[in-house]
Amino acid sequence: MAADAAGRRGERLVVGLVRGIHGLRGAVRVEVLTDDEHRFDPGSVLFREGDHAPLTVTWRRDDAPGPGILVRFREVASRTAAERLLTAYLEADPSGALPEGSYYWHDIVGARVVTSDGEELGTVEDIFRAGEGDVFAVRGGAHGEVLVPAVSSVVRELAPGEGRIVVDRESLDLEPPAARRPRGRRSSKLPRR
Repeated sequence: MAADAAGRRGERLVVGLVRGIHGLRGAVRVEVLTDDEHRFDPGSVLFREGDHAPLTVTWRRDDAPGPGILVRFREVASRTAAERLLTAYLEADPSGALPEGSYYWHDIVGARVVTSDGEELGTVEDIFRAGEGDVFAVRGGAHGEVLVPAVSSVVRELAPGEGRIVVDRESLDLEPPAARRPRGRRSSKLPRR
């Protein structure tokens, strides 16, 4: 059920974020933002966000103890060249259809979220990865921000094509929204006796 972590910018998919530099020969530390780590296999072609110049992966390995990977590109041969990629998103051309029940993040952002009993929680404003799963940040409802883990025990219906996500209220342990005091004029003066 978890969404594919790639997000869309234009026609390409965001698949990674360059978080640092490793060594003197142009390797970079990449936070992987896709479920398809084969996008970083040697021979794969990526692009810096908004740039049409290809970046061909020549080498990759896990970045122990960090959560990301180390990547070297044919077109980036030095530490100085790698510094130009720092904090840049890496994009890939879309390839093939997603497996049944998987979605890109951009398909889910903006979907309306309701509980199974019909309470409106807001819309998905952001998605982030926590451990091995995705979390939907839902905002705009009476509860303020609600973090919804994208797991089947919480998300009962995922229909981003219809702009709707139904969640289990009890799994989220939502308290009833606090009643708001009515607005109006208030006096701090005590009545005269």
